[in-house]
Amino acid sequence: MLKAVIFDFDGVIVDSEQLHLRAFRRVAAQFNIEISEHDYFAKFLGLTDREVFEILVEENRLTDYTDRIDDLVTQKTALFKHLAQTEAVLIDGVTNFLNMLKENDIPMAICSGALAPEIKLILKGAHLGAFFEVIVAADHVTKGKPDPQGFLLTLSKMNEKLGTKIKPPECIVIEDSRWGLQAAKAAAMHPIAVTNTYTHDELKLAEKIVDNLAALSIADLNALCH
Repeated sequence: MLKAVIFDFDGVIVDSEQLHLRAFRRVAAQFNIEISEHDYFAKFLGLTDREVFEILVEENRLTDYTDRIDDLVTQKTALFKHLAQTEAVLIDGVTNFLNMLKENDIPMAICSGALAPEIKLILKGAHLGAFFEVIVAADHVTKGKPDPQGFLLTLSKMNEKLGTKIKPPECIVIEDSRWGLQAAKAAAMHPIAVTNTYTHDELKLAEKIVDNLAALSIADLNALCH
């Protein structure tokens, strides 16, 4: 039986992946490093900001900055904050889907590779913060997706806050990337993919794939948690 829904954030609730890419590009440009859109979506999507810069160091594209990654993350966060305040766009169908879950008393949470301040900033601007019981972000975990740590921590925090004993198989996860789907599977939760970022073929790990959250009903969600 369905007892909770956990959402990824970027590419699921808000269309901000391009904003992240633009922020990363501006930081990297200082060092004459180009991050292509292909590289970003193929290699970096779903990773924490720190993990992205660590990969650039490992690839010798960002040399002599091993000890300054914190500074680079801070720069990227400030740039993203500005873009998020002015250009972030909610993905079509999200608000109606959240309202449907709320009307059916289904607790909701967010588990994202973004930073908590970024998530809260956008949720506040969109007036969506009240929907979510818990937010677990990059600054709350030591391992990003595809590791299941974030989803398991999210469920633990939900149970603690709500005084419930929801189990992983009673949770639906809404994701838009294979890393997120892998993490949900590893956490023994039921992943649903939305094709906001990747194609159907790239999201085959999902138990159900939709083009828009509006296509999902409570019956669809319960069917996965039988």
